[in-house]
Amino acid sequence: MTTYGSFPGSRPRRLRTTPVMRRMVAETRLHPADFILPAFVREGVSEPVPIQAMPGVVQHTRDSLKKAALEAVEAGVSGIMLFGVPEESKKDALGTPGTDPDGILQVALRDVRAEVGDDLLVMSDLCLDETTDHGHCGVLDDQGRVDNDATLERYAEMAQVQADAGAHVVGPSGMMDGQIGVVRDALDQIGREDVAILAYTAKYSSAFYGPFREAVGSSLKGDRKTYQQDPANARESLRELALDLEEGADMVMVKPAGPYLDILARVADAVDVPVAAYQISGEYSMIEAAAEKGWLDRDRAIFETLTGIKRAGARNILTYWATEAALKLR
Repeated sequence: MTTYGSFPGSRPRRLRTTPVMRRMVAETRLHPADFILPAFVREGVSEPVPIQAMPGVVQHTRDSLKKAALEAVEAGVSGIMLFGVPEESKKDALGTPGTDPDGILQVALRDVRAEVGDDLLVMSDLCLDETTDHGHCGVLDDQGRVDNDATLERYAEMAQVQADAGAHVVGPSGMMDGQIGVVRDALDQIGREDVAILAYTAKYSSAFYGPFREAVGSSLKGDRKTYQQDPANARESLRELALDLEEGADMVMVKPAGPYLDILARVADAVDVPVAAYQISGEYSMIEAAAEKGWLDRDRAIFETLTGIKRAGARNILTYWATEAALKLR
């Protein structure tokens, strides 16, 4: 008599026999609407500039950025997260281009919003690292340390100019204590209660940011270990999460994604707001480099990592493959 609770009666492989069977019983499904495209726009260039450390990714011109945004819309991508790269001569200790209405990020926000309207969520990185001559995410004190509270004043100004420029969503990414509450207050003060906040809730001090430094022309010397999270800590992320939600975050994010899937799962289990994860530059570049050498199947690796991130609990994924992956899914 066959025993159905164990082998040979129970055969899980029956549900793996054909592509259609595997598709039907899949527990996790990727969809183009899951994706947000991070994009860089550089001031003062007439052609897109390839990022050597991120094959296939460029620093856009204003025109090529608009084209990339339209391509994302056509692919069914949900959002585009913009990072501005000002001319080096315009950077200063306070990150002035970040609050200048004519700074490259604000100009790009207006460009993209005019191009896509509400067909794509136009999102803006809210941080000073791209615009400061020292490359840190905040204002420095007289001892060269990042001054948390002085930085919050700058973030409030940035939130307001980014909202005025057309951002649907702002993404405070500097990991300053109190940043979400300050940004929410600043937006509400100018009547922009409609602008959402995507909180970079658990942003770890990671080696995988390396290629991003080239992408934004970073001037950083030293590291960001005094404000980004220590990779050794997990419970700390839940403390950050509670604070961000209390201060008014509409969505929360874990960054990086791949090395922190355990954190992503814990955050997703703890909240009832949308959870995002950022598949960062180093994660992207490792796969592209290995694929270029023929060491792995590029497309399979891309979709395996994206599936793993979603399976861990991400509702949305920021990935440099957003448009490409969305088109292939469709």
